[in-house]
Amino acid sequence: MKNDLKTEKEERIEQKRAELTKQFSKLDKGHKKVVTSLIKNAAFMIITLEDLQDSINLNGVVSEYQNGENQWGTKKSPEVEIYNTMIKNHMTIMKQLTDLLPKEEVQKEQDDGFESFVMDR
Repeated sequence: MKNDLKTEKEERIEQKRAELTKQFSKLDKGHKKVVTSLIKNAAFMIITLEDLQDSINLNGVVSEYQNGENQWGTKKSPEVEIYNTMIKNHMTIMKQLTDLLPKEEVQKEQDDGFESFVMDR
């Protein structure tokens, strides 16, 4: 059973990796070699974050603990702590990847004469 879950997660990660690779296909060849690891880690994080979200939605953001025989309490769930750390790392990786994309030149609109007409009045 555990191997089936791992295989399913690995397939989801591979699908996400393929999607990201396609999205970042405009990178030049020099950058593509460098970003392979970033894309692989980003795909892992995306799928893991989805799983953590499901767990948090199912179990909530607070978990109970017992500290000794008569000490009980609540704390932030471990899934929330992992999620918070991983989402920050994921955002950093995605920023690095998007910063490497070629900047598309903004095409200037051709003058249709409207602005000069309005300004002359």
